[in-house]
Amino acid sequence: MKRMWSVILLLSYFSLNVAYADNAANIKSSVLVDLNKSFEKIGASVMPSVVQIFATGYEAEASSSEIDSGMIARHASSGSGVIVSEDGYIVTNSHVVKGAQHLRVQLSLFMDTQSHSAIKQRQALIPARLVGIDFETDLAVLKIERSGLVPLKLADSDEVRVGHLSLVFGSPRGLDGSVGMGVVSAVARQMKPDSPMVYIQTDAPINPGNSGGPLVNMSGHVIGINTFIISKSGGSEGLGFAIPSNIVSNVYQQIKTVGYVHRGLIGVKAQTISPTLASGLGLDKIRGVILSDVYPGSSAEKAGLLVGDVVLSLNGKTMENARQFDVNLYRVKAGDVVTLKVIRDKQELQLRVTVLERSYDPYRFTQMVSPENNLIKKLGILGLNVDKRTLPLLPPLRMASGVVIAASTNYAPYWAENLKNGDVIHSVNKETVNSLDDLKRILAQSDDKESVFVLQVERDGRLMFIPLEILE
Repeated sequence: MKRMWSVILLLSYFSLNVAYADNAANIKSSVLVDLNKSFEKIGASVMPSVVQIFATGYEAEASSSEIDSGMIARHASSGSGVIVSEDGYIVTNSHVVKGAQHLRVQLSLFMDTQSHSAIKQRQALIPARLVGIDFETDLAVLKIERSGLVPLKLADSDEVRVGHLSLVFGSPRGLDGSVGMGVVSAVARQMKPDSPMVYIQTDAPINPGNSGGPLVNMSGHVIGINTFIISKSGGSEGLGFAIPSNIVSNVYQQIKTVGYVHRGLIGVKAQTISPTLASGLGLDKIRGVILSDVYPGSSAEKAGLLVGDVVLSLNGKTMENARQFDVNLYRVKAGDVVTLKVIRDKQELQLRVTVLERSYDPYRFTQMVSPENNLIKKLGILGLNVDKRTLPLLPPLRMASGVVIAASTNYAPYWAENLKNGDVIHSVNKETVNSLDDLKRILAQSDDKESVFVLQVERDGRLMFIPLEILE
């Protein structure tokens, strides 16, 4: 009898364990099924808002010799973008559309929700217009003439945390409608100390062609715009970087409204506090923002800010790094007043500072030129007349005439100091330059294989002579 009860108990034990194992397997299977459905749902909601962008333009032609050929060749490229409004505004990277003369957009293959075929009909290519470009953040805004599109919501990138799941969408290597998965590796990655940009780092597979596409969270909202990778092979090695959505939102709204980005400033140099900096300066805080310079005559100096002040907050928002400080100033309109809470000699102070606009951006002219109309081949530049259109975008000039350098062609057929974007050419070999036609005529006067030209250039309000020995 005792043996029989032992057998019964043993059988019951094994039955319970088998039942428990089956139940655990069912629970695990259920979790995986739910996760699978979540990914499927995100993909279905995001894909209609992701586009492929095709750009054609001109760039310096590659040469097999050590010396560039100096020729401009037609160039075609593609990338990704994300629809951010129902009426056709699209955000992408500036490097996707840089130098493009013609832009076309292909809407997602998933726009047709009525089709159940795995192989969907390709959408027609739609002409796109460049609304504005911002090289500092590597962002651009396009517009297509379509309505009723499906925009994606831009999330608050300040809420992104290390370890969060992230999905990357786009057209890697031209393979449109692709999605990959990873996690957020870092939320404010600076490529160099006090770099003007911070990025969300992810190990989600970003490859060439993903540029301009969205990095999204598990709610299907954009936390960043994919922009570059670090790779020895040229493909994804788990080191991908995206522009945080808060920066994207700010740049998009400004370009949509006025065509370019206003950047507010108060006249200070902000630096991120590192442990070494804190130790050497005897600071109590080992992270945050310190003012390493307050410019003479600036609104910051007038408000009472001093070198060495540690910024705790800007308009009530805690400041954790220098880039965050700069970006939050960008969002403030010129003439508005911000409140800074700072620590000075262990005493907290609140100071009100008037925000001014950074008046001059030398890359603002890039979108105003084309190789057909503005190329000065002999100098390897694209130029614009100094006139009513360009004068308001320039700092005060010593002479209100000449040719402003809008862009370079990536080759320089001379040995000399490089000309820079925003330089204004006033004369060549003492002959006055009032227009592009003048500049082309003067340069064409010399037919020698080796020519020397001395340019009088105005840069940042200062005149200088730049001698160019041009080899053709």
